[in-house]
Amino acid sequence: MARALGTSQVAREAGISRDGLYKALSDEGNPSLGTILKVIKALGLQLHSAKARRSVRPQVASGNN
Repeated sequence: MARALGTSQVAREAGISRDGLYKALSDEGNPSLGTILKVIKALGLQLHSAKARRSVRPQVASGNN
């Protein structure tokens, strides 16, 4: 999506350098949450969260019955 809008434009709207955007999105990148949120906003997207469902684990009966 960043490529479709133009990496330079996304970086400019996110307030980070083009090289910084490439580095953040690379396989070795480790962007901060702040950077991720800036890029999401620059792309015209929103981040939503939802409460995770609790997984139900099967109960294993003990052999002491």
